[in-house]
Amino acid sequence: MRFRHPDGSTVHLAYCTNVHPAETLDGVLAQLRDHCEPVRQRLGRDRLGIGLWLARDAARALVHDPAALRGLRRELDVRGLEVVTLNGFPYRGFGDSHVKYRVYRPDWTEPARLDHTADLARLLATLLPDDMTEGTISTLPLAWRADFDAVRDAATRRTTALAALHTLAGRLDALEELTGRSVRVGLEPEPGCLVETTADAVEALGHGQREPSGPAESAGPAAPSASTASAAPSAPAMPTPPPAHRIGVCVDTCHLATSFEDPHTALEALGRAGVPVVKAQLSAALHAEHPGRPDVRAALGAFAEPRFLHQTRTRTPDGRLRATDDLHEALAGEAVGGLPDTTPWRAHFHVPLHAPPEPPLTSTLPVLRDTLALLVGGPVPRTRHLEVETYTWQALPPGLRPRSRSRLADGIAAELALARDLLADLGLKELP
Repeated sequence: MRFRHPDGSTVHLAYCTNVHPAETLDGVLAQLRDHCEPVRQRLGRDRLGIGLWLARDAARALVHDPAALRGLRRELDVRGLEVVTLNGFPYRGFGDSHVKYRVYRPDWTEPARLDHTADLARLLATLLPDDMTEGTISTLPLAWRADFDAVRDAATRRTTALAALHTLAGRLDALEELTGRSVRVGLEPEPGCLVETTADAVEALGHGQREPSGPAESAGPAAPSASTASAAPSAPAMPTPPPAHRIGVCVDTCHLATSFEDPHTALEALGRAGVPVVKAQLSAALHAEHPGRPDVRAALGAFAEPRFLHQTRTRTPDGRLRATDDLHEALAGEAVGGLPDTTPWRAHFHVPLHAPPEPPLTSTLPVLRDTLALLVGGPVPRTRHLEVETYTWQALPPGLRPRSRSRLADGIAAELALARDLLADLGLKELP
């Protein structure tokens, strides 16, 4: 969906198709028919934006078959769908029954990640609507931090990852010269990753102020974080950040909330450092105000599932951020590496925006609202690409999962309707 901002520019709202498993081109075409078009119809719109996820095999097939790419573009047009942004974070296997840590590979130290993202950019340049010249891609925030085994190794590999982003920026410049289409890429800060917070993004990508953040303290064995690695005396100096006209951040409001970041502080820091917000993902985390209560722990336990990683955080009274890699680890008890339960917890579980969990749990929808107001509620939008990303519908506790395609389409449409209402409240006008 498109919206007119008060400054006259167009803001795009889409939903991310990584909620629908598909590894092949045939699977992507089936998504458009079985899921995306029905969502559009429920919203009563002639045109619906989708944040397309193309797994590696599907992307490769399209790159090597121009006729197939033209066919995908025709299929989008026929079904009233448009693409201005791609989700390039998952590489493959995102619909598998056990994803967990595998979603972070290959990372930005591996050539496969660079090649895949460059391929996505080439595809997006063709898929963009005829009246649009700018597209965006979100990607993983360099790497999962536990893959960096030592301080010097972490710094060296971070340098390798940033060098790959420099190479990507050059390829994106060449793509624009060839096609007239500009593609930008945003690192998506995520708990547990080398770039976990917006402060870590400033450290890696900042062109002005570059301050390391305080690392989250693991409730189990300590692992190096972006901040500890960069602050150590033996670490090499940070390399020159990639050019801001190509590489910035994708702000995911679930991730922002899980790390207990204040939206205003986070966005102001990015602005001071010259780090652009390439796109934003509208999502909400799971929040437990009183995790020590038996009923709360039981409710949280229903969300601890084997498919996705649900990083969990709490901020202690002295201001420290305590962390576990997964929700079941947090629930294990502080004596065996779990989180302290005297302060609120937040878990990286993208809960449906329009249907927060039943008490005693809540969601971080207020963080989404505040962030969205800061992003597009001012005189000039800080980003023009917004994407609802609730990929966890099928990982919800059994009683909350949609039991049919129709119910899933209803839920996604309800999420988009909520986002549409939030944008209208901020003075944006929906376009036909």
